[in-house]
Amino acid sequence: MTAATHSTLFPQAPDSADAVLEGLDPEQREVATALHGPVCVLAGAGTGKTRAITHRIAYGVRAGILQPSSVLAVTFTNRAAGEMRGRLRQLGATGVQARTFHSAALRQLQYFWPKAVGGSMPRLVDRKIQLVADAAAACRIRLDRGELRDVTGEIEWSKVTQTVPADYAPAAAKAGREAPRDPAEIAQIYNVYEDLKRDRSVMDFEDVLLLTVGILQDRHDIADQVRSQYQHFVVDEYQDVSPLQQRLLELWLGERDNLCVVGDASQTIYSFTGATPDHLLDFRTRHPGATVVKLVRDYRSTPQVVHLANGLLAQARGRAADHRLELISQRDPGPEPVYTEYTDEPAEAEGAARRIRELMDAGVPASEIAILFRTNSQSETYEQALADAGVPYQLRGAERFFDRPEVRKAGIALRGAARFGGNDALLDDVVDLPSQVRAVLSGEGWTTEPPAGSGAVRERWESLAALVNLAHDFAAAKPGATLADLVAELDERANAQHAPTVQGVTLASLHSAKGLEWDVVFLVGVAEGMMPITYAKTDEQIEEERRLLYVGVTRARQHLHVSWALTRAPGGRPNRRPSRFLDGLRPGSTGTTGRAAAAGSGGVERGFTSRPDAAPRRTQRSPARCRVCGRTLIDAGEMKLMRCEDCPSDMDEGLYERLREWRGVQARLSGQPDFCVFTDRTLMAIAEAEPTDPVELSRIPGVLKRKLDRYGADVLAICAGQEVEDGPDGE
Repeated sequence: MTAATHSTLFPQAPDSADAVLEGLDPEQREVATALHGPVCVLAGAGTGKTRAITHRIAYGVRAGILQPSSVLAVTFTNRAAGEMRGRLRQLGATGVQARTFHSAALRQLQYFWPKAVGGSMPRLVDRKIQLVADAAAACRIRLDRGELRDVTGEIEWSKVTQTVPADYAPAAAKAGREAPRDPAEIAQIYNVYEDLKRDRSVMDFEDVLLLTVGILQDRHDIADQVRSQYQHFVVDEYQDVSPLQQRLLELWLGERDNLCVVGDASQTIYSFTGATPDHLLDFRTRHPGATVVKLVRDYRSTPQVVHLANGLLAQARGRAADHRLELISQRDPGPEPVYTEYTDEPAEAEGAARRIRELMDAGVPASEIAILFRTNSQSETYEQALADAGVPYQLRGAERFFDRPEVRKAGIALRGAARFGGNDALLDDVVDLPSQVRAVLSGEGWTTEPPAGSGAVRERWESLAALVNLAHDFAAAKPGATLADLVAELDERANAQHAPTVQGVTLASLHSAKGLEWDVVFLVGVAEGMMPITYAKTDEQIEEERRLLYVGVTRARQHLHVSWALTRAPGGRPNRRPSRFLDGLRPGSTGTTGRAAAAGSGGVERGFTSRPDAAPRRTQRSPARCRVCGRTLIDAGEMKLMRCEDCPSDMDEGLYERLREWRGVQARLSGQPDFCVFTDRTLMAIAEAEPTDPVELSRIPGVLKRKLDRYGADVLAICAGQEVEDGPDGE
């Protein structure tokens, strides 16, 4: 398991600002050099977005355009923030703040609390679930563990969407949320929860953002102080921002627009937490002058994997789908995705484990293999299959099946029933083993029908349902087995699954796999009812399920295995079918071919300007090609020259020297290094092209709008053989 992008452990820092740009593709380079005004980067999976934005910051710092302490880069996880800081250090751009939203807000809150509020700042609680339990008890409302977690989730959603307790019920109904309890009860618990926090002088993670927003809104002097500190903002994973985080970002910015956001609407998979891609999709509306750069060159996955990913999105519907990106693989061809249909789920798990064993025997490290599933309850079958095959594994984003509280509690109940079942009224009228297990687990929350909605209640039910299913399978395999025999089997299974958690195959839910990648990915359980999940009913929910599968597909670098089972248990009725999302994509299936992919082409869109003399904006950029031999250019220096290094040059040497002399004067007047005016290669490109008007000059890589506005008249005059004044900007 690795982060979604690679870096050498100890690379040598680039020796100049120009060197920072070397190796970037044309679109990444546009990101790196667009240092003023609003910039929106639409970055597809595997297109090097982290590379682009870290090189952008580093280039600005190394070129003297950005002061490190004035830059604030925010993302959503500590891992991502740490990776960003590490890359910036490798690029020689130390001193830049790269933090999560919460970390940045907490730092400001701690600093300004004495001035804004006075006294001691409330203590931050790591987990709010006990406070929610206390609030429910004060309301005389009993919540089981699953309901407690779900109600806590509703309170978190309310706070990030800035919904107060009195407005919870209508807001939840409008958002189409499946409330785990009566909305009026949740609103009551939420209200008491807020009172308890005040009484105990504590705050939760959402309060960190809310309190920071409140101080910045009410205290203009503090807001001005923050804005004087931070002049330039970069936001990663912008499709995941909540309304509360967006409000905080707006307060940080004030009336300025030095903002770069990066995201992909097709990877929006956390809407249940309050995340929304609307801020990303509406960026151009809020910032009409924004530069929009689309990154579509996929450096992670083979063309075969990318083809499947594009096919999934081509069938999508909705607003996010209208802004999808058509990825273009930059890797050599690899094997086609493998689609496998199994008779039942155990066979599917055994098939995956057997294939993984073969891959490991062939030299593939276990850490470069992952099994991804839709829900955590699916993990137990694969844990067992891997253990049986002698394959080490590690769980990410989920507890081991037998370590889950509901499973441990169910085990205790089953053990008690096996020992004292003769005195249990629940077991009076049941004789066979599956009926006994259903009767015992009904007291733990299992029902014949799954609960509506998602979240903890559903996951708890799925864990118990897995035990019920296991009882059916055990009884079928061993007729006459008793409840005590089943308990012994459960104990043996639990003991067998204590495998090392390092250098093992990764077992992960699709949600927890985002941001990661592996050489080999097994997408399992890709059948109707699981993908999309049964409780996804609305068009919006179905499309989020499609995006979730897209995220799973794009985790694979080279080998992708997609599988499903026709029935849950051996001997069952084979009434399942592969996911509708695979229709028209897997061999032998039919379905819609999707829409044209014009919306996803890569390139750059410039923000409009009302100036009549401004050069026309470039709406798209095709791959850079040598103007002499026509070969596609990858090297940053060659792209500046618009020719291969070894292709013949028709540069006017005299013009080049005049441009160099002029550049030296401009650099001295502005107090900057020469390359901050124009680099040597840009001057060579100008001397070769000899532009005659602003449009021709703007087509030369390295001549950005800001430099065109500032130096364009001088450069064109020099190219025309005219003399220019030695004052700043030709004055």
